[in-house]
Amino acid sequence: MEQEFGITELCTLADLSARTVRFYIQQGLVSRPTGEKKGAKYNKSHLDQLLSIKKWQAAGLSLERIRELLVEPNSNDVPLRPKWPGMVEVWSRIHIADGVELNIEPNRAGLAPEELRAFLRQVMEAYTTLTEEKQ
Repeated sequence: MEQEFGITELCTLADLSARTVRFYIQQGLVSRPTGEKKGAKYNKSHLDQLLSIKKWQAAGLSLERIRELLVEPNSNDVPLRPKWPGMVEVWSRIHIADGVELNIEPNRAGLAPEELRAFLRQVMEAYTTLTEEKQ
């Protein structure tokens, strides 16, 4: 039998207020519980939905974007949105040397943090090799 939680226990596990959980349900971000009012019961899938919302909010995503992501529950990655005029993106600007910078948006580049660090090491090594050959 699947473990069930009351609203208080669910809120404690997710570290959210009951008001917030109810708002997410009202907005269609979290599935409705079984039962109603004081008899409402929640399960692990409700908890997982709430934790995903918290994770994505911490990453700076809007509730609208989170709603889109919840449609694809089997994906741990944040799918990329198509670009449009006026879209705001956060890019990393990495100083390689005087006059040499690398601009990168790791999510669009498809690089995990460790892959990005390895890529940057290789770029720095390539730049060092080129400049040493000139001397």
